[in-house]
Amino acid sequence: MQRTDIRNIAIIAHVDHGKTTLVDAFLKQSHTFRDSESMGTTIMDSNELERERGITIFSKNASINWNGTKINLVDTPGHADFGGEVERVMNLVEGCLLLVDAKEGPMPQTKFVLKKALEAGHKIIVVINKIDKQDARPSWVLNHTFDLFIDLGATEEQAHFPVLYASAIRGIAGTEPSLDQMKDISPILDAVVSDIPGPVGDPDAPFQMAIVNIFYDNFKGRMAVGRIANGKIKQSQSVLHITRGGVSSQTKLTVLQMFDGLSRVDVDEAIAGDIVIVAGIEDAQIGDSIVDLVGGEALPVHSIEEPTVKMTFGANTSPFSGKEGEYSTARHVEERLQRELLNDVALRVEKAEGDGQFVVSGRGELHLAILIEKMRREGYELQVSRPQVIFKEEKGERLEPFELVSIECPESFSGIVIEKMGRRRGEMKDMRVENGIVYLDFEIPTRGLIGYRNEFLTDTKGQGIINTLLLGYRPFAGDIGANEHGSMISMEDGITMSYALSNLQERGDLFLDHAVEVYKGMVVGQNSRLEDIEVNPCKEKRLSNMRSKGEGEAINLKSARHMTLEMCLEYIGDDELLEVTPKSLRIRKTILVSHLRRRSKD
Repeated sequence: MQRTDIRNIAIIAHVDHGKTTLVDAFLKQSHTFRDSESMGTTIMDSNELERERGITIFSKNASINWNGTKINLVDTPGHADFGGEVERVMNLVEGCLLLVDAKEGPMPQTKFVLKKALEAGHKIIVVINKIDKQDARPSWVLNHTFDLFIDLGATEEQAHFPVLYASAIRGIAGTEPSLDQMKDISPILDAVVSDIPGPVGDPDAPFQMAIVNIFYDNFKGRMAVGRIANGKIKQSQSVLHITRGGVSSQTKLTVLQMFDGLSRVDVDEAIAGDIVIVAGIEDAQIGDSIVDLVGGEALPVHSIEEPTVKMTFGANTSPFSGKEGEYSTARHVEERLQRELLNDVALRVEKAEGDGQFVVSGRGELHLAILIEKMRREGYELQVSRPQVIFKEEKGERLEPFELVSIECPESFSGIVIEKMGRRRGEMKDMRVENGIVYLDFEIPTRGLIGYRNEFLTDTKGQGIINTLLLGYRPFAGDIGANEHGSMISMEDGITMSYALSNLQERGDLFLDHAVEVYKGMVVGQNSRLEDIEVNPCKEKRLSNMRSKGEGEAINLKSARHMTLEMCLEYIGDDELLEVTPKSLRIRKTILVSHLRRRSKD
């Protein structure tokens, strides 16, 4: 049976192409809120980190009522590192809105999310967004989008996709790329109702539902989100919970809810095709099935792409351990990582050698950096190692992950970009110049990209855009001599002095201002040469009764290079660690004692 009263859709696009802004327009113009003007922008990006960075990190659900049809919306992340969220959301929906920027056209992440939607057999509606941009070129974008559908193996039906044009920030859309003829966002919602099929399921068959998302409620406990594949479910019904490994246990549902706008409402019954939230299953995991006690069969488990980058997390062992964080022991770190595993299917956590050490694997540097940032904001203290790629062995051959890198920058900077990518084993695949902007495509080992993003922003004076897409595993590319640097290492415990720093700033870039507490083995700056150097940033000016020429001169300190979390992760070398606390980020040597450090190198 196919339902006509409901539509389940995901909104997919490359990062910053306007997904969350379009959802804002849907929610406001469908009168979901009593006073739409009072609601802000990017309503769905409720997380503090998402608002700060302006990106969607976690997929979220909402629903609107449009002319008697309930439309369940899923806003998905646009960044490749959070692709695990996109992959599992495809099991919730029957169709997708693909947003493409009217100037930039299909980008690397557009390719990734579209490939997942086509593999799932979904119907796609293409929305060419931001047509109010000064240099928008909708017809060029449409041709390239069609080429992308063909390249990804779309069926004939999928390749005949409906096309709409929009300016999501203005809340208007239409079937022609003319702003004058657009009044509101309704053409997109009408297309969803007419072109996206309703969910199919047998309401009389035994109940079946796969868990696609998990979140916590302070009062109701662990909540599981999923779409009912077959059958119906009632409040307080007894069901069978089947794990990914096939272990089954009987349990009773304590909560049955559906999405209504941005909130959740209790319902008495739900049938096949509905997206529901249930509680009462203590150890529910993403990928598990909830089925009828009689005749219920588990749904197939969908595989998620493997992680490509790993880091070692551990309890903070520096002399400042326990001073700034609420949770600083290995037990606390392990419990927090295990809790993250419940929500993030693309993450892996394993025990490492040494006490309180854990190897955490994810989709990329940003994926792991967001986890570290979340932990420090929750009051955790930890230390992390440099990101490393995960190698594979197949038929005696060593394989490593490769990525497609798309770069957009002013033509004057293309030389330095090509030189740096070549040094990192990048192979150029395409180069084109349009209106003074150069577009470059490289295939490069993931190893070569670690530590390059901030260097790239410096080289292009902040005018460059870099995007990446995982291509898969290929034979080992050889040694890469990038990210080599020398550090200035403190040889004393104490507080930094302006007198000492004024002499040190001639040796390189300092990471600290004056009057900051430091310890032996802590990195206080980057040496201008490639070797490490031990320095004393706590040296005081000796006071004496003798005056000489130059006494009493003002000390001019350059402003220190204040490092963000991502900058620190890109900077640290193999023999360095990053100490992360709620208040500070400190780079340090793994071995703090000078003579032991030298002995380990011999």
